[in-house]
Amino acid sequence: MTRREALAWLAALGAVPLGCREFESSSVALRLANWGGAGDDSDYYRLVKQIYREFEAAHPGVILKVEGVPGSQEYVTKVLLDHVAGAMPDVMALDASSGAVFIDNGTLMDLAPFVEKDKAFSLGDYFPNVVDIARRDKAIYAIPTDFTPMVVYCNAAHFREAGVAVPTGRWSFDDFLSAAQRLTRQGRYGFEFANWMPGWVMFLWNNGSDVLSPDGSRATGILDGPRSVEAVQYLADLVLKHRVAPSLSQAAATGVDLFATGKASMKVVGHWYLASLAAFKDLDPHEIVVVELPTNLPQSVTVMYEAGQAISKNCRHPEVAWEFLKFWASQGVQSRYNQSGIAVCARKDVAEASLKGEPSKVAREEAFLRIVPSARSPWGASVEGYDRVEEFGQKAMDDILKNGVPVQAALSKAAAAIDKEFALR
Repeated sequence: MTRREALAWLAALGAVPLGCREFESSSVALRLANWGGAGDDSDYYRLVKQIYREFEAAHPGVILKVEGVPGSQEYVTKVLLDHVAGAMPDVMALDASSGAVFIDNGTLMDLAPFVEKDKAFSLGDYFPNVVDIARRDKAIYAIPTDFTPMVVYCNAAHFREAGVAVPTGRWSFDDFLSAAQRLTRQGRYGFEFANWMPGWVMFLWNNGSDVLSPDGSRATGILDGPRSVEAVQYLADLVLKHRVAPSLSQAAATGVDLFATGKASMKVVGHWYLASLAAFKDLDPHEIVVVELPTNLPQSVTVMYEAGQAISKNCRHPEVAWEFLKFWASQGVQSRYNQSGIAVCARKDVAEASLKGEPSKVAREEAFLRIVPSARSPWGASVEGYDRVEEFGQKAMDDILKNGVPVQAALSKAAAAIDKEFALR
């Protein structure tokens, strides 16, 4: 394929305008950091590599050097060490859950000047609350790629068998418990609970509480406050008192995904789970319905876990890096990138284009898009070191569910440990 043909083809996709700037004067190496190991040969990574090659074809003289790092925490550590050594990649994938550590330590470039100057790019194409995850006042530190709200997956066939209506709007904690009790039958659990704090912290939010104070500075009085205790007690009771969810040891002993194998009727998880539905032989994908989290508030609230692209503050070729961000965020590229169904595209036009095809698939996508406006960013986007908070939270839940520690005592211990950790910074 000739250079002209490549440009014409990409322009037809909407990925790169024919008038884009070309970097032919000298060879430019642009280092990209992303998750994943070098040996990954999945369909997803083959697509990503193909898109990288297309960018190079459209920008003669530019070479992308991709540095994949397996493991989310390993990725954060590696990129931070690169920053300290003065060798940070030019462009990096920025995960909302660890965004604060990069933004607050001055490792990233403010993209607002590029956005203001580039008339071919508009933040209006994106969901505003997703853009705001990497915003600090007027500064913007990442262009979002995709994200997922956490939701409740329901097996509609199980609901019918139990004579329970699948919720179509707001439902309360009591409604959720009632459904789970009726769904727990014939060796099947109503709910599959996992002690993964990013997946259960929203129950605190939906009971009018939180993990940290509004400024993110302390946990005491918040994580162990009355409404948090009430929410965690509710979750613990699902397992220990009502037995509508398996104990952690029971779930581990099965060695399988209970929802995927038809042994549980509800599960809290994100959009990425949809990409696995076809592989679950015990599930009929047409029977899977997505609904909002139960709440004791007027409006259900959830978290959105997002990923974007950022430019390092010491990037040697910021103009080239911005061209790459624009290319990656373009409608054509994102339409192809999001065909995997692993997340909701941060571009509204691409996300809305998914509302076509098989009716049950469309219904699930519509449910995700309805939930987007009430989704909030994870604490890790604004509080550095929040991963340690999640470790203490998970330990507290383990103590409650495995060791019989009273909820108040476990949360007070966790809150004190979190505040001590913050004080040592």
